[in-house]
Amino acid sequence: MAFLSMNSAIAAHCWKTLRLIATDMDGTLTRQGKFSADLLQALEHLSAANIPVLIVTGRSAGWVSGLVNYLPVQGAIAENGGLYYPADKQQPVFLSTIADITTHRQQLADTYQRLKSEFSQIHESADNRFRLTDWTFDNRDLTTHQLERLNTLCTSMDWSFTYSSVQCHIKPRSQDKAIGLIQVLRDHFPQYQPEQVLTVGDSPNDASLFNPQLFPLSVGVANVLDYTDELDYKPAYVTVATEGDGFCELVEYLHQVGG
Repeated sequence: MAFLSMNSAIAAHCWKTLRLIATDMDGTLTRQGKFSADLLQALEHLSAANIPVLIVTGRSAGWVSGLVNYLPVQGAIAENGGLYYPADKQQPVFLSTIADITTHRQQLADTYQRLKSEFSQIHESADNRFRLTDWTFDNRDLTTHQLERLNTLCTSMDWSFTYSSVQCHIKPRSQDKAIGLIQVLRDHFPQYQPEQVLTVGDSPNDASLFNPQLFPLSVGVANVLDYTDELDYKPAYVTVATEGDGFCELVEYLHQVGG
């Protein structure tokens, strides 16, 4: 990884290919868990520059359905690729194939109880009740070894497992951010190719967005460096600042490149 800079070669490459930004939310757009005035201004600058923004988050369907109506974005993917909320529609588009939501939720609950029998310290996330496709519990004081064990257990029960700076996720095997984003681009933004999309993130559940074979242009805000050894793929560039300040740094950089 290299730090994002004003290097002219990087600048030319970024501005030549960039048409859309797909970004994580928690730890990437937020600052200490909150949206800042600077972040909202940065999103407005992108809108004025005709660079659409998609949020790609692990947060729940319930939370994202509200956010997409208030932020200046084109849409939002929730639950690590489970659903898509277009900004101009009220109903979500399911990206994962789930035959029956009630049965699916019960199966997730059963899996969580099996995990809890070994990890009694885990607690269901506050937003889990507002979820449809995945199940979450708080990522509090879990070691890397414990997270690996949780991944092994979920895999043995035919589920996928991932985690961010705030939550752990039990989800369908084929559900992740990159798969969901590619599907949304194909169905809702066919004018954009993956190589024209700048992906931004900060955590292990963003790793698929850093896959250079899918998205060659990717940026991690500086706190991604906390997970360097845990990422399957690493971002092409890293900002100097952390969290939402890093995203604002990126937007300012792109503004300067664009003249």
